[in-house]
Amino acid sequence: MTRAFLVVMDSVGCGGAPDAGQFFNGSVPDTGSNTLAHIAQACAAGKAEEGRSGPLKVPNLDALGLGAATRLSGGTTVPGLDAAPSGVWGAATEHSPGKDTPSGHWELAGVPVPWDWGYFPVETPCFDTDLVAQVCRLADADGILGNCHASGTVIINEMAEEHIRIGYPICYTSADSVFQIAAHEDHFGLEKLLKLCRDLAPTLHAMKIGRVIARPFVGDDKNGFTRTTNRRDYAIAPPEPVLTNWVQDAGRKVHGVGKIGDIFTMAGIDDCTKGADSKLMKDLHKWADEAEDGSLTFANFVEFDSLYGHRRDISGYARALEWFDVQIGTFMDKMREGDLLILTADHGNDPSWTGTDHTRERVPVLCAGAGTKEVGIVDFIDVAATIATHLGVTPPRGRTFL
Repeated sequence: MTRAFLVVMDSVGCGGAPDAGQFFNGSVPDTGSNTLAHIAQACAAGKAEEGRSGPLKVPNLDALGLGAATRLSGGTTVPGLDAAPSGVWGAATEHSPGKDTPSGHWELAGVPVPWDWGYFPVETPCFDTDLVAQVCRLADADGILGNCHASGTVIINEMAEEHIRIGYPICYTSADSVFQIAAHEDHFGLEKLLKLCRDLAPTLHAMKIGRVIARPFVGDDKNGFTRTTNRRDYAIAPPEPVLTNWVQDAGRKVHGVGKIGDIFTMAGIDDCTKGADSKLMKDLHKWADEAEDGSLTFANFVEFDSLYGHRRDISGYARALEWFDVQIGTFMDKMREGDLLILTADHGNDPSWTGTDHTRERVPVLCAGAGTKEVGIVDFIDVAATIATHLGVTPPRGRTFL
């Protein structure tokens, strides 16, 4: 038997989405956004020199076909990424009507989103009075803070002191289909925050709001405030069985790494670890050593998106890509004969783009352990079909590209 590893580099898009003009950052359409190409171009131009220097250095990913996939998808230059691919490579197009985490992951797992997500209006206040009243009742508070579209780090810095003083939860949203609640782990309480989000989730899910996200933080006004790794996403369950269910129902083990358990509400997942990307990489390496024959390990590395894409930090994003490249090279050295590794992404988040939201892009599809081949432009669901077929499981939809 063989093993499969599906690793999502959260937000590492490669441009070229045919419907990018239908998605926006503010009033600006996503047409022309390209996370990878624009980072590589900025690095080559000496415009990404904070904590690193020079052209983007990702030799392991480029050898698999990262530069080639980006050129194929976006039709643009990718300075420094010009290796002749030695892996299976291509780019994938998403069809779900969203550029968010659940949409991308569900479709990569074989199930496109069958509905339009709910969103909150770009106005202040943006939550209706009934929803606010329910939050207050569940939080045992007389009010909420925020009630607007906001950057998570910005709104925490602006409202943390008042939150600590009066005990109101900080509630906000973004261009994604999300309701986010930030609260101090010590003053408000981590378990209280998680329970609040968990109890509120069914109401939001009925509105087709994709996720209720707990955003715990620590700190004080003297030393500043910092979000912790105890984030929890309470997502709508997929509408039908996904890749993890297909594999588990065939009697195989499925290991989650990162947000995977939250995204799929643990459907078809035997166990899942969480933490910062540095910790998750150790967990992924552990499964390279320990995962059973026939198993699937499904991982998400979120910090490309959460720490650098949304904050439009090109240097930080480049540093993260270079760190990941070294680590994934070590991982590939641990792969056994018959193993398949697929590296891909769920959407884009071009740090050179206007605004702070995701960008609608195709994503790279890079495979190690399957020889050398160009697969061209495929669909997100083909990733699930390829993984399932590799594991000897018949997928209900999609086609294998191996």
